[in-house]
Amino acid sequence: MTVSRRNFLRAGALLGLGATAACSTDQDSRAVSAAALGPSKHGGVLRVGIAGGSAADGLDPHHPPTYTDQARVSNLYEPLFVHDAAYNLQPVLAESMEPSNHGSTWTLRLRDGVEFHNGKRFDVDDVMFTFRRIVDVKGNGAAALSIIDFAGLRKLDARTLRIPLTQPYAQFQDELAQYYNGIVPVGFDVAKPVGTGPFRFGSFTPGDRSSFPRFTGYWRGDQPYVDELVIVDLPGAEPQLEALLGGDVDAVDNLPPERIATVKAAGHNVLVSETGNWTPFTMRVDTPPFTDPRVRQALRLVADREQLVSQALNGQGRIGNDLYAPYDVAYAQQLPQRQQDLDQARSLLRSAGQSGLQLELYTSTAVDTSAVNAALLFAQQAHSAGISVRVRPVDSGVFYGKQYLGWTFAQDYWYTRNYLPQVAQGSLPNAPYNECHWNDPAFDSVISSARAELDPSRRARLLQDAQQIEYDRGGYLVWGFKNQIDAFSSKVTGFIPDRGLPLSSFQFRTVSFV
Repeated sequence: MTVSRRNFLRAGALLGLGATAACSTDQDSRAVSAAALGPSKHGGVLRVGIAGGSAADGLDPHHPPTYTDQARVSNLYEPLFVHDAAYNLQPVLAESMEPSNHGSTWTLRLRDGVEFHNGKRFDVDDVMFTFRRIVDVKGNGAAALSIIDFAGLRKLDARTLRIPLTQPYAQFQDELAQYYNGIVPVGFDVAKPVGTGPFRFGSFTPGDRSSFPRFTGYWRGDQPYVDELVIVDLPGAEPQLEALLGGDVDAVDNLPPERIATVKAAGHNVLVSETGNWTPFTMRVDTPPFTDPRVRQALRLVADREQLVSQALNGQGRIGNDLYAPYDVAYAQQLPQRQQDLDQARSLLRSAGQSGLQLELYTSTAVDTSAVNAALLFAQQAHSAGISVRVRPVDSGVFYGKQYLGWTFAQDYWYTRNYLPQVAQGSLPNAPYNECHWNDPAFDSVISSARAELDPSRRARLLQDAQQIEYDRGGYLVWGFKNQIDAFSSKVTGFIPDRGLPLSSFQFRTVSFV
């Protein structure tokens, strides 16, 4: 291991970026993992069927809102850092990153010998261009990267960049490790996408399919193993299953738990990953009736979480407590686990003047294969508290269309993140996916202090204070964390359990045919 790699780990330890525990999966997952790491060979076309997709599909690395978008950008582009399968931080296009000035300045050293698909040598100019583009186009990472002092960026040499921040941020590396912060070359044009990823652009038809030939100049050497990656948009779980069993695709994401036996009986593989993925009910706190925190708390007390995990997830998950980021070292495990309490729910609604509450709950199979079932089950639970919930399933194009982030009461999906990166995505006034329209000055103040706090113990206490606020009056009903269930043909190998995105975080560079 190089000195710079050790320095990277030392910096992480200094600022409290400690690794999470190793990935824990069930016996099935471990068996698949062992089988999936057999000898790799080159050749073939890997066809992957991804749930969702529409005419709004895109190739923008900095704004990939759907599964299909995420699968494409994860193979065309690469960020400076990533989280590995156990959700530990690892450098990718970065070689090292050192803090100074109490975390207000970072010195980034880039990996040598990396080229873009167009043959351009990767250097500091591309990183500076990417940072500016993310903020300018209001990409997913814009809120987090807006603390960069762009006027003070200093190119020390082709591979070394000094990054000043407008405020200290102890977990700045974690923000750079998000899949939507892929590095692009100076002058990037999304109509002619160029990245450093294992596959280069071939063709793209929104809502249908896209193809990506192997990038022969990829810096990892013999990866990727397949000659071409084809991503096929499929409208739902059943078409995905039919395509896998019929041999039309080699892997699918988000297999419904009840279809595990079907896939195994056909001789194919099921990949189960324990994750921090969550499919919350989202309540707009700026829109009646959810402007009253008593209504929000009543709905949280309506939820029978054990039943939701048992039936909606078919047991493939674990209950939640209205908080996200369960792998964060500061996760507020000390808060009492909420249980269903229909009497208290009815009492809260009476005090809020909302007895006989009627709601419309918007959902879609594009959110998650379990989303509609969870919505219907929750509606039954709410009925016992005198609440009428009309479930309104809509297709992917509608749910993630113009009304997305505007629903009064809906569902959504989120992947594993640590607490501060997740807050930057969904729980600040300027967050790109603030679907609850959450704007709490006390919460914002605590988050601001936590981001600037370099001492891990003090930062953990601040983050637990922030979680207490969300627990008491936030807009999310986080009823559980789902296991990620995917499936792949017996003809391919290389998939392993992963706490991040589906299908080994869509890292198809590691997949080959048997």
